[in-house]
Amino acid sequence: MDECSLEEFRRRWQEELAQAQAPRKWRRSDAAERRARRPEVAPGRSEQASGDPALAQGLLEGAGRPPAARATRAEAQDVASRSGFPRAREGAGGGEQLVDQLIRDLNEMNDVPFFDIQLPYELAINIFQYLDRKELGRCAQVSKTWKVIAEDEVLWYRLCQQEGHLPGSSISDCSCWKLIFQECQAKEHMLRTNWKNRKGAVSELEHVPDAVLCDVHSHDGVVIAGYTSGDVRVWDTRTWDYVAPFLESEDEEDEPGLQPNVSFVRINSSLAVAAYEDGFLNIWDLRTGRYPVHRFEHDARIQALALSQDDAAVATASAFDIVMLSPNEEGYWQIAAEFEVPKLVQRLEIVPETRRYPVAIAAAGDLMYLLKAEDSARTLLYAHGPPVTCLDVSANQVAFGVQGLGWVYEGSKILVYSLEAGCHLLKLGNVLRDFTCVNLDDSPPNLMVSGNRDGRVRIHDLRTSNVTLSLSAHQLGVSAVQMDDWKIVSGGEEGLVSVWDYRMNQKLWEVYSGHPVKHISFSSRSLITANVPYQPVVRNADRDNFTPHRRHQGLIRAYEFAVDQLAFQSPLPACRSSCDTMATHYYDLALAFPYNHV
Repeated sequence: MDECSLEEFRRRWQEELAQAQAPRKWRRSDAAERRARRPEVAPGRSEQASGDPALAQGLLEGAGRPPAARATRAEAQDVASRSGFPRAREGAGGGEQLVDQLIRDLNEMNDVPFFDIQLPYELAINIFQYLDRKELGRCAQVSKTWKVIAEDEVLWYRLCQQEGHLPGSSISDCSCWKLIFQECQAKEHMLRTNWKNRKGAVSELEHVPDAVLCDVHSHDGVVIAGYTSGDVRVWDTRTWDYVAPFLESEDEEDEPGLQPNVSFVRINSSLAVAAYEDGFLNIWDLRTGRYPVHRFEHDARIQALALSQDDAAVATASAFDIVMLSPNEEGYWQIAAEFEVPKLVQRLEIVPETRRYPVAIAAAGDLMYLLKAEDSARTLLYAHGPPVTCLDVSANQVAFGVQGLGWVYEGSKILVYSLEAGCHLLKLGNVLRDFTCVNLDDSPPNLMVSGNRDGRVRIHDLRTSNVTLSLSAHQLGVSAVQMDDWKIVSGGEEGLVSVWDYRMNQKLWEVYSGHPVKHISFSSRSLITANVPYQPVVRNADRDNFTPHRRHQGLIRAYEFAVDQLAFQSPLPACRSSCDTMATHYYDLALAFPYNHV
């Protein structure tokens, strides 16, 4: 090697050594060289899309993703300032090194292939189970892999159970739970629209001839009614079969037509109970037949009757005695507990969801009692004079209205008692008139609806003890009320049934009858209303030959909102009666041309 070549090699080696020891700086020429070495990309297409076709196919299948955009110096400066580092000044060597290192760290973080991570399918299902239906729909648009996970049957079956669609069904009952969920949502939307526009079919349940309605109760579309003739009748409105069977008594064959009046009737999913004026109590098992499975007798008139919503437990109050009945392990009914209180019992309710021993709440004047089958009667509250005007119970709480003491003292109010904590929780309202009805068990969580003698329906917030809404609903006082997540159905003493959308503070529609509304029960697709006369007993010297007019006998109506037609265009059974019907009342005749269309 000549001397000139050796000198040139030494010079290049020193330059490369100095460049390696010096801190690396970003040069515009380096960026230009990198861009020059990249392949040409067609306008309107990204670099990743113009690259390897296998990479694009992998993106569609969710196997990988393109590398994120490289971090710039401005982004690094912004991240450094947000993180608390001083902003690098131009020409400062330490600041430039910090920014360069931060750029490299950000690029390494963006290069992590998130979609390349393969999770077990069971773990992905456990993660997706916390998403609602909208979030699952968004995840299904990410990739094919996420679409398969988001449409898994387990997730949509769980959503159906959470929304209350097809309760009690198993995951193997349907092949596509997502389709079932969509159909149920569309049906709910249709039912809500029919409720608002009063679209559906309305029918008047056929009454017992020559008898006056005494009491009505319903459960899940099954209606029971008691009459002054002693007859007890049951309808199943879910099947639209209005040929209702009669529940017969044991001594009906011996003394036909001479049974005492029915005082109270109650029904649940499997039992029907009726209390009579002479102190007798009949219990029927709806699954076995029309004859009572148990008959119990009190020494005096039964003043209050309660039936458990989900268990086989009955409580009755006669004079100062309270008796709780339930079947034993062999199925024979027996007395589970007996209590004696110092005052007459006016109201009685059984606490739901009490499995082993039935628990009841009794109101006797100004006293409230907690009654347990394995314990003696315990006083919940002494109201110090004002009597209890209404009562309702849930699984954990008791709500009862207390009468006011006039203008000098505080007005009427509703007291809420906690069964779990064993103490008073809230004191709601302070109005002049008395509370006539309260609904705690059927109301949405943290809400309660009540009716007052002043004609107002109030919604109470149990979290703040405030009245969130007050509706002027009826003129002669509220006699029955129920609410759900968007509507209120109230009944008044004047015979008016009103439906409200309380979110908009608007009355949707109303129906009138001549008797006070004593019973209201509705679901998402049906409504049961009962108008019971003030004096169900017909007082007449010649009662055997007296036939009460239909307008004095009471009325039970069933509304079905799953039928897509206007309710006022659906003829009532009075307009569809046959020629065999007793022609005492002229409006029983069949009308070929209804008068409102002539």
